[in-house]
Amino acid sequence: MKIQVPEAAGRIIEQLNTHGFEAYVVGGCVRDSLLFRTPEDWDITTSAKPEQVKEIFSRTVDTGIQHGTVTVLMDGGTYEVTTYRIDGEYEDGRHPKSVEFTGNLTEDLKRRDFTINAMAYSDREGLVDAFHGRQDLEEKIIRCVGNAKDRFMEDALRILRAIRFSAQLGFEIEEETKMAIRGIAPNMAKVSKERIQVELNKLLLSDHPQRIRAVYDNGIAPYISEHFHAAGRRMGETGTLKLLPAQKHMRWSGFLRYEKPEEAVLILRDLKMDNETISHVKTLVTLWKQEIPADKPVIRKVMSGLSPELFKDLLCFKKVFCRESCQETLKQVERYAEEIIKDGDCIRLKDMAVSGRELIEAGRKPGPGIGAVLDVLFEEVLKNPECNKREYLMNLAEKL
Repeated sequence: MKIQVPEAAGRIIEQLNTHGFEAYVVGGCVRDSLLFRTPEDWDITTSAKPEQVKEIFSRTVDTGIQHGTVTVLMDGGTYEVTTYRIDGEYEDGRHPKSVEFTGNLTEDLKRRDFTINAMAYSDREGLVDAFHGRQDLEEKIIRCVGNAKDRFMEDALRILRAIRFSAQLGFEIEEETKMAIRGIAPNMAKVSKERIQVELNKLLLSDHPQRIRAVYDNGIAPYISEHFHAAGRRMGETGTLKLLPAQKHMRWSGFLRYEKPEEAVLILRDLKMDNETISHVKTLVTLWKQEIPADKPVIRKVMSGLSPELFKDLLCFKKVFCRESCQETLKQVERYAEEIIKDGDCIRLKDMAVSGRELIEAGRKPGPGIGAVLDVLFEEVLKNPECNKREYLMNLAEKL
């Protein structure tokens, strides 16, 4: 099978060949091409040493030169070019203590994690598949290159990567690989929370987010965090997660929906999640079980506390997880919400016809009392949007 390599990447390979070096696209881009998926990146592996790569190409960046990686800038794109290498001993369960450059492509491929990621390709040589990755692609299997235990001992993050790839591709994890995951799971404690978060995000945003359950079934959860592990005891049915939009805050909220809001926050903080996602998840976990009646004043009140986008997310969330008996009410709530927006009803304090400054200019004493008066006026406007008129609200304020 011929892989359509981008023109710029093809030119990099051709120039390396012209100077007497081997070069191939490698890893995920080969895997995705064989699966007829669009690769995110096109990485190149070569027998050329980093300094030789830099001599051949005029525009380069030393992105990981100690590990043999030089980024070549070509036609407005960036391509990582890495020298064939053999990894030294992994002393921390994550990174090799040293790397040794080699002229042998197979030696480079055998250090990689899974067979489906250990293939290389060039137009000149075709597909190089020393570890039967193409067969595993056809059989939809995640299998380690060589000894699974060794691969996970080298880098414990590969444990989560195996589950993440199974979720993204809909593949099954091969039995020896699965046994090694369970045996080496304690080494996950050596992996940074930031790297764990990245893998869990990709897993939850995949086409098979329900496979988050495999993190618990294979004994990995206790080594992610105490709070994350505890969530497994309250985890709801995970098959419905795929019905949510593939957005980080939506899928995490779906996964953590039976947690108390403060527990959900602790789990995400343990994983070094960004503050915006934490805030959105806390809101959705708090509100999704609270009934919203088909009543415009109540709907305006709910809308007033959320951004327009988050209110839509809440309705979407409720439609996925709330009882069948609530679905008709939710449709009516959605219709009313659209009418509220179309009619231009005031649902934000800043859009009210009277401001705190105007109350002060009318003689009211500055201080906390101003806020209390504004709250009363806003409640009135939410109940009766036709009352959002300056004269009416100023008269009402005088009585408070």
